This record gives sequence, structure tokens and C-alpha cells, in this order.
Amino acid sequence: MNNNVILGALLCVVLSCSAPNQNPQINNVAKLEVKHWKSEIENTIQLYGHRNWIVIADAAYPQQSNPAIKTIKIDANQNEAVEFVLQLIEQAKHVNANIIVDKEMEVVAENDAPGINAYRTELNKLLQGKPVKKMLHEDIIHELDTSAKLFNILVIKTNVAIPYTSVFFQLECGYWNAAAEKNLRASLARQ
Repeated sequence: MNNNVILGALLCVVLSCSAPNQNPQINNVAKLEVKHWKSEIENTIQLYGHRNWIVIADAAYPQQSNPAIKTIKIDANQNEAVEFVLQLIEQAKHVNANIIVDKEMEVVAENDAPGINAYRTELNKLLQGKPVKKMLHEDIIHELDTSAKLFNILVIKTNVAIPYTSVFFQLECGYWNAAAEKNLRASLARQ
């Protein structure tokens, strides 16, 4: 009888060790339902400030190994996520954002990436009137990696399968700007 109890206990231990991990946040990636991803982003923006980044990425955007870069997977298209992030940033008093898009997106052909024309049109409507900086993708990634050495980054991975469509929000202080900082530094230098 003791052997059966020991064998049963051993079997339970072995099976629990070999069972697949049911944790949805394996490797710092979580797939979230709509109400949850919106709450996650809203909470993140409340925590984030000057020098943090939020990235709305396409489906092939790689998971980066830096632990300061958190990735969430959402079942939504990029423009829906971009619109939501824009609204949150506009409502926030503490942050504003530099918006950066891949320069390559301007010249990606519809024949090579079906859907790019409709995506560009919709994205341009969403970003109309906002200052948008265009940079080569590798240069953006380099800035992102440099920032991640000191600051947290949230990557929101969408279901869009079109290349060079990521939108990068480099957060800035919402109640202080570059001109005010320049004035402050000039005043300090005169002292």
C-alpha cells in the first residue's frame, strides 16, 4: 500500500512538472482581450512619463530580449490601437508624444504588401494635424534600444500583417516643453 501511495505522489509530481505552462505572460508577452488591453494601456500611460515609449506594432514585430521592453499581443488592427493611444495621450496632462513612423512605409508598393494603401490612408487621417517624424526603421529601433537601457517601453503587437507599419510614441512631458527647458538651462548657466 505504501508503494502505491508513493508511486501516486511521484506520478503527480512528474505530471505537474511536465504540464504546459498556462501562464499567459510567458516571456513578458501577454495576449489580452479588448477591455483588458485598453485597461493595460491606460494604466501604462498613467505610469509612464518623459522618455518612455509606446509602440503599436505589426504582427511580425520581434519580441525584444531587453526586460525593460514589455510586449502585449492584442486581437485588433493597428489603427484601432493608434487611435486609442492618441486619445489617451491627448487626455493625459502629464505626457505628450513625439510620433514616429517608418520612412520605408512611404514607398512600400501595394503589389508587394496588399493593404498598404488603405492602411496609409487611414493612418494619415488619424495623424492629420499632428507632427509626425519619419525615420528609417533601423534608426528608430536603435533609438528604442538606447532608451530601453534606462526607461520602460510598451510594445503593443497587433494582428496587422503589413510591413513597415509600426507607429512609435516617444513620450515627452505634457506640462514642460523644449523651449522652457532651454530657458531654464540658460538661467542656470548665467548663475
